[in-house]
Amino acid sequence: MEERDDYKFLKIKDAITAINQKVNLIGVVLEFGFPKTTRGTDCFCSLKIVDESYPKPGIPVNFFMAQMENLPSVGSPGDIIQLSRVVMKTHNDGVYALFNKKFSSFALYEGKNGEDFLPYQCSLFRPRDHDSKFIEGLRKWLVDFHVDEGVSTFSFLREMKEGQHANLSCKILHVCEIAKNEWMVLVWDGTDSPPISINTNPEHKMNEQLPLQLEPSPPLPRDLLCTFPTVGTILRVIIDKVNQKHVLHLLKTGEWVKFISILCEVRAGLWCGVLTPFTKLRYLSNEDHFVLACQRSYNERLSLKLGRIPYWCFPWCSPITEVDYDDMPFVTLMDVLTYSEATARFKCIIRVVAAFPWRAEDFSHHGTYRIRLTIEDPTARIHAFIYAEDGEKFFDGKQSIDVLTRKRDKLLGVAASNDSKVTNPVPRNPPWVQCCLKSYYLDKNDIWGSRQYRIFGVPCSFDFNTMNGVIISTVCDLLRSALGGGSVSAHRSPECMPNALSSVMIKFNRELISESAVSTKRTVSFEHLLHYVAMYWPPAV
Repeated sequence: MEERDDYKFLKIKDAITAINQKVNLIGVVLEFGFPKTTRGTDCFCSLKIVDESYPKPGIPVNFFMAQMENLPSVGSPGDIIQLSRVVMKTHNDGVYALFNKKFSSFALYEGKNGEDFLPYQCSLFRPRDHDSKFIEGLRKWLVDFHVDEGVSTFSFLREMKEGQHANLSCKILHVCEIAKNEWMVLVWDGTDSPPISINTNPEHKMNEQLPLQLEPSPPLPRDLLCTFPTVGTILRVIIDKVNQKHVLHLLKTGEWVKFISILCEVRAGLWCGVLTPFTKLRYLSNEDHFVLACQRSYNERLSLKLGRIPYWCFPWCSPITEVDYDDMPFVTLMDVLTYSEATARFKCIIRVVAAFPWRAEDFSHHGTYRIRLTIEDPTARIHAFIYAEDGEKFFDGKQSIDVLTRKRDKLLGVAASNDSKVTNPVPRNPPWVQCCLKSYYLDKNDIWGSRQYRIFGVPCSFDFNTMNGVIISTVCDLLRSALGGGSVSAHRSPECMPNALSSVMIKFNRELISESAVSTKRTVSFEHLLHYVAMYWPPAV
């Protein structure tokens, strides 16, 4: 007797031609959106599935159910779903499968690591003896399956734009509850997020100053910070009450995931990601080509002498400050926070995003400088103090209120204004500057809890014009010329870079040295240029 059609599975490549027909499918869940209510009375979610016949790009499966708990709840990326009597449909030249709550059924199974053939969730489902054969076949296929979408379908953290949605592929570093019914996921891809213009009023009181992190106090424990990468931005992703029950179990520390259509926002001058009803999650294996390339790029960056310098101070930081410790390597603020000794000295490139007190006439008390700066780089934001003799060196001795105000404004990126009282300040874009930090503690019984940071050995001349802009313009012009014209970012081939950079390095240093206003200390090495121009190219995958 011939087997009934209801018992046959179609391969996805065959199902996409069976428009308006009921078919049975079995595939791997590659992507899943969060459940939401429709404008009517139903609840909705969408999955994307693949199989051996159609590993790219896969097909969407749209589910409509009367209640939210009846929708499929995928236990882990890469799990297997069996679908019976779904209807193949078309929309905008694309094909999808429609699950009808009246006659369709589904069953979810564990993926490649599953040991049995029992579904962990099902709806209107009746198991059949030969189902296990197909499940076992998909599990074997999954062992060597990798999604290869190329670099054009995702963005790096360095490419985020405020208010826009992005597809971000990141490693999950930590998941924590920051408030009742509000969770946060810390993710990373090894690149530096763009610096943000500061819009807050600089004259706010201390308790209204920019926070050091988005999560409420207390900050994350130092033991946890020591497990994080010290180079590259760690993005906070906010998960609200609506989405937490659908996504928290899918986010596993140490795994890579792709957030599709995540909203990029700025809060308190810090980047964060927000999951929306339209955000989806995509399966990424730890052996994925992109994942391996990101890790390789991170390791290469760590091996460079200047690898811990922010991408965004290319080709060099502002000459506002100078440091005399040429033999001291540059480190990130995350390096500072996680250093193994409580007392140490560091050299960093940072931005000063806030100062307290704000008024220059309050910088000193009884003739002693006492200022708290809020400084940041792509990895962290901390408070650093300028005190006593370090303030004398920083500001070049005792200065008038007008001189201190001008120096403060240049350091914090305040636009020149004839109005000394700015009630609605324009956005500030503080320059990247060098600084030396020393860490110390206030309580020997609580060394790490009382640890503080102080700026030392940093004189600030502030007597420069547009030299930094000239440097940047010179490098970009020379690089465009070496690459044959056009914008730097338009050149995507990494093979053309070494020769172009060698040419730029020679010409740039020749022109730089000829400028009497710039010392030969600021000549740029091949390694320096290679590191910074790398920001325009994605890693090889």
